[in-house]
Amino acid sequence: MMHKKKPASRRARELSADGTLRIGRNGIGYFRGDGAEEEIEIDPAYLNTALHGDRVRVRLDPVRREPQTGEVAAILSRAKERFVGTLKKENGVLFIDPDDRRMYTDIIIPEGKNKNARVGTKVVGKIGAWDDPKKNPVGEVARVLGAVGNNEVEMEAIVLDRGFASTFPEAAERAAQSLKRDAPRMFKTEEAMRRDLRAHTVFTIDPEDAKDFDDALSVRALPNGRFEVGVHIADPTFYVPRGSVLDREAALRGTSVYLVDRTIPMLPEVLSNDLCSLNPDEDKLSFSAIFELTADAAVTERWFGKTIIRSSKRFSYEEAQEALDSRRGPYVEQLLTLNRLSRALAKKRTDAGAIEFDQREVRFKLDSRGVPIGVYEKRRLATHKLIEQFMVLANNEVAHFMSTRDKKIDETFVYRVHDIPNEERMNEIVNLMHALGYDVPRGKTRWSARDVNALLQMAKGKAHEDIVELATIQAMAKAVYSTKNIGHFGLSLSHYTHFTSPIRRYPDMMAHRLLARYLAGARVPAGDLHEYEALSRYATEREIAAQDAERASQKFKHAEYMAKRVGTTYDGTITGFTEKGMFVRTEETLSEGMVRFRDIKDDYYMLDETTFSVVGQKKKRKFSLGDKVKIRVKNVNVEKRLIDFEFA
Repeated sequence: MMHKKKPASRRARELSADGTLRIGRNGIGYFRGDGAEEEIEIDPAYLNTALHGDRVRVRLDPVRREPQTGEVAAILSRAKERFVGTLKKENGVLFIDPDDRRMYTDIIIPEGKNKNARVGTKVVGKIGAWDDPKKNPVGEVARVLGAVGNNEVEMEAIVLDRGFASTFPEAAERAAQSLKRDAPRMFKTEEAMRRDLRAHTVFTIDPEDAKDFDDALSVRALPNGRFEVGVHIADPTFYVPRGSVLDREAALRGTSVYLVDRTIPMLPEVLSNDLCSLNPDEDKLSFSAIFELTADAAVTERWFGKTIIRSSKRFSYEEAQEALDSRRGPYVEQLLTLNRLSRALAKKRTDAGAIEFDQREVRFKLDSRGVPIGVYEKRRLATHKLIEQFMVLANNEVAHFMSTRDKKIDETFVYRVHDIPNEERMNEIVNLMHALGYDVPRGKTRWSARDVNALLQMAKGKAHEDIVELATIQAMAKAVYSTKNIGHFGLSLSHYTHFTSPIRRYPDMMAHRLLARYLAGARVPAGDLHEYEALSRYATEREIAAQDAERASQKFKHAEYMAKRVGTTYDGTITGFTEKGMFVRTEETLSEGMVRFRDIKDDYYMLDETTFSVVGQKKKRKFSLGDKVKIRVKNVNVEKRLIDFEFA
């Protein structure tokens, strides 16, 4: 149904700020001015046509300041003008019902502007000028995608709605093919200029279905009793010069996108899966970080530089784990040594207070048409932790090295930073844990990573573990890219960057270029500072969009899977509450849906926000976060990715 907005009548008289608007799924606006700590809410009636992600100027109410409220006074720039949705018709009016629930209004499509799309078809709509909040925006169908529910259509819709493209422009593909043809000559010219590590035993450890391999490891015992560990990273910047057509396309994408059934790469597959990928038994250009470590993983020496390697083996995580467990197989001694060192690294980080979240992840088994026929939980193995520890080591050491060279380098280098958590939001976690029965001290005004770990440890192994962990993640600040180093709270590190995945993350390519320039004796021009900071902010936005796309593809598959299991009973856990009902996650498939209060017939239930529970008004039956319940699949809306449960 089309949404009619209430007129904006109240006018604040002073105080304004510029910033980016965020729209919640409840239609409420959330705004934080540039450099401000406080986030304010903006009632839907005062959004004045501003949409999620728009750059806006907000006029703050000088009268009501507790809490502070405001009104959008001007839209400085639109985040996007194209929206994916379903073409519908009501009362003779054609409109697009957007997939994105943060797009709070339908888009009217005038006669002749529907590109011959039929009602019920998934389309991409483009809105025109829209400055009257009393009216719906008017637009046109820019592209027809196809039938709602079709796997290819839905995945394409997810990608397009977040501003990504599943194909590359012709110019980028031509450039990639040209590189493929010139690669042997380019390699031969470069060969004499790099440290040759092809005689070293090097291998990769990746997911079973990985196509691009951008990190490899090597290890060897030294005569002094220490160990030389090499972290060897693919070197796409050799093939992708700054400012080239491929570089511009990579910067625009910012990251690869990982959906349930496919990867949308940042670089064309000629580079990501072939030229740059550290495929086994092929000579490859790499950027290596080589460390001398003691038996307890203390770094005594480090070296960074351009290298040539030849991977001897492509391990999957499972295959490497089998070698560790059985102590048999190719390169098992190297794996065992790396595993011992990774455990020592992990202990150091735990002792320093690093937070380790252990969220459960789901994987889908798909048929040839992409339809889910099975759902299972991804196992977290020792080999996953092994790779993580050495990647963190390399990222930390590169960042520390660059930050200590000189002030200009420090101000230009691209860091991965994570701010301290908001005190108010952490106090909400304390209140939650009290409501769940944990004795947590109140009144803390400044939180350390050790304090957060202490909360997580209280719930470890208990019924509320997942809920406390998820609530804590949501209370944390978002890790971002920036040229201003404030450290990484979650990892308890003063210096951190992203250096180890340049095939799939643009900030890693920036870090490679900056490190290479310094090692070559060149300096970064002063004018580049603002460019790198702008690229860092944009890369953060693209990362958030990619994560949103990944979650959307999973929700679609969960809904698709459950749609064929209406009436099936599952064990579930209550994970949250709204005024309409309670969220429940199945233990078997990790699918989340809602039990609506209207479907619970034995009583009238009301939400008690102080105890994070709902209570029946007559019989006083109580449902709390973490409760185990039996639920049955009642209804599924695949188009909206909504699953309704009922108590069994």
